[in-house]
Amino acid sequence: MSAETNMPDIEALMQAIPYARWLGITIDQRGNEITTVLHFSQKLIGNPVLPALHGGVIGAFLETTAIAQLAFEAGAGPLPKPIGLTIDYLRSGKPVDTYGRAVITKQGRRVATVHAEAWQEDRARPIAAAHGHFLLKAADEPAEK
Repeated sequence: MSAETNMPDIEALMQAIPYARWLGITIDQRGNEITTVLHFSQKLIGNPVLPALHGGVIGAFLETTAIAQLAFEAGAGPLPKPIGLTIDYLRSGKPVDTYGRAVITKQGRRVATVHAEAWQEDRARPIAAAHGHFLLKAADEPAEK
């Protein structure tokens, strides 16, 4: 947690997730709002003919965006675990940086529902959207066996 804002260090969280680190995902935090950034790298290309980002990379980016938003709003504690995630691919991802934002649409004690979108040059023209359910675990609950 950041001492001056009482908010979790969300960038450190991203660096603690090996796949997010490999993808090159960072967090742009401004006040109480976060935007995830997938920095373009040639290794992210799925179709070199177009070229276009790999669909799995876009899906993982949206899942990470949703988890980051849940962790950011919940504070310290175990990371949420995905229960189910549906991704709508709306257009090809170009070989440029990609941005993401998520909104928690419903949060209970154990499960949260999140909507996330990814865009590139124009936020009004998302390249993909995700709708997911995540299992929340209180920090004082015992780990599953």
